[in-house]
Amino acid sequence: MLKKVFSIMWKALNGLRRLVMSLLVLFIVIAIIGSLGESEGPEVPKDGALLLNLDGVLVEKAKTVDPLEAVAQELQGSKEPPEIQMSDVLDVIKNAKDDNRIKLMVLKLDGLWTTSPDKLMTIGDAINDFKAAGKQVIAKGDYYTQGQYLLAAYADTIYLNDVGFMSIDGFGRYRIYYKSLLDKLKITTHVFRVGTFKSAVEPYIRDDMSEPAKEANRVFLGALWQQYQDKIVELRKLEPGALDAMLDNLPARFKGAGADFAQLALKEGLVDKLASREEMDQALIALTGEDEDHHYRRISFDDYLSIIHPKLPMPKPGPKVGVVVAQGEIVDGEAPVNMSGGDTIAALLRQARLDDDIKAVVLRVDSPGGSAFASEIIRKELLELKKAGKPVVASMGTYAASGGYWISASADEIVAHPTTLTGSIGIFGLLATFENSLDAIGVHSDGVGTSDYAGLTLTRPLSDNFKAIIQANVENGYDRFLNLVAESRNMTKEQVNQIAQGRIWIGAQAKELGLVDKLGDIQVAIDDAAQMAGLDKYKVEQVKRPLSPKEEFMQALFGDAAKLAAGMQTSQTPWVSQLLKALDKEVAPLVEMQDPQGMYLYCRDCGYE
Repeated sequence: MLKKVFSIMWKALNGLRRLVMSLLVLFIVIAIIGSLGESEGPEVPKDGALLLNLDGVLVEKAKTVDPLEAVAQELQGSKEPPEIQMSDVLDVIKNAKDDNRIKLMVLKLDGLWTTSPDKLMTIGDAINDFKAAGKQVIAKGDYYTQGQYLLAAYADTIYLNDVGFMSIDGFGRYRIYYKSLLDKLKITTHVFRVGTFKSAVEPYIRDDMSEPAKEANRVFLGALWQQYQDKIVELRKLEPGALDAMLDNLPARFKGAGADFAQLALKEGLVDKLASREEMDQALIALTGEDEDHHYRRISFDDYLSIIHPKLPMPKPGPKVGVVVAQGEIVDGEAPVNMSGGDTIAALLRQARLDDDIKAVVLRVDSPGGSAFASEIIRKELLELKKAGKPVVASMGTYAASGGYWISASADEIVAHPTTLTGSIGIFGLLATFENSLDAIGVHSDGVGTSDYAGLTLTRPLSDNFKAIIQANVENGYDRFLNLVAESRNMTKEQVNQIAQGRIWIGAQAKELGLVDKLGDIQVAIDDAAQMAGLDKYKVEQVKRPLSPKEEFMQALFGDAAKLAAGMQTSQTPWVSQLLKALDKEVAPLVEMQDPQGMYLYCRDCGYE
């Protein structure tokens, strides 16, 4: 009887779940049909503004949003921020610069998530080109985070809400350490590494940051902060070291501004005007005129992008520079676009090699590394491209460290942004066994084998012979890394070892050390690749896996619905979101570690806040 009751309850709940999902699907389809039925799309207002409202996280390659999955995530309270593809932002600004209908640009950055300086400065360079065309740029916001402010600083005029605030506090690197926890759980951690500064494994063998790790982190964080500060000083015409001076005397300066963050920003010369939202809008209306909703006349980033980029662009014949994006952790096998699967990236490089229209390739690397095996699979395919006579230029983004440097090293040229995190030339292996944990709760493992290596499991201790083999394998991997860099960069092995040891360098330092050829953004890499291939006129095309007819139909059908779903607001409170993000940052790399030999070219310290 009880079983029957539960069966009826389950069927009822399952039926209700299906009904809710069906209604959601119906709502999305109706929204799509409604949008398709509209005869007119967005229009660019004459003498209006481009509203660059970047709401989400900037990425090199955005993943396709499944609207149903986005709705499900929203219901579960686990929604991820929308992704904004860097090339889309640059295309919008470039087109707006030449669009006679657009008079000015408005930067509204409240929704922009934490972003690295290289991406912000690259967008900033495009904004400078927009300004060079004689067009004005105005930033407006209720508040500015440190990253948001770097982009806002490119504006001619910066407005801050008169009750708003700014957050500029420098860069830091803090981690969570687990040794005491692992000891209490009686988990045995086996670490195999080479490199004084290869500190990726420290959280599992220490309760604090080692002095060599602190030294290395201070160096790259200090250099990175100097790049940030110098750019703000340049853009805002401040005294050298102005940000350091403010932070060193922040309590006194804050009190001197009446304990008012907005007044402090104005007094320090970081913003030009304090105003309410209405006052900001009125100032913009005076420049563009008023629309029917009594706002300043403008077109949003998404609407303008939909005008210049059709949903299903038709491939155009002719010479091209292909761009292959490798972003996120490098993992073995296939992987989604937010990670670099060894097989996935190798297939894209092969696709570029076999495409007769692609004459040169830019490998855009935005990765801290990962699987040593997968990194080599990618590099081998890059070598095949070179054998086919196609120039390859590696373009480094936020980071191209450890495995990210490995896959870049054999390119014909390496271009890094001054703030790129690179180097971290080192290797490690990490294994955990649970024999003592199981013993503590009365579970034991025993048996026989024909050798010391038979029956290796996580429930048994590692033999000394097996440990020796793994350590030798790691040392051999490091030796191969040194030889690879020495051969690719025309250096001796000893010279490479002096700047290796797992140490992180920013792009400007890497250029001085000979690890990269040139400083610049992806456009510099594209220009150089085209020049190497002898191209005068060419198209730039991001190399992607070809879509099936079904996928093309779904992309066209659900494009607008995906944006709608991605734009929904999460119900998580900020502190919950921050906690989950911090935990995910610590746990995700462990989950993704699946190198066949357990060897990793991974820069765990290539993160900062």
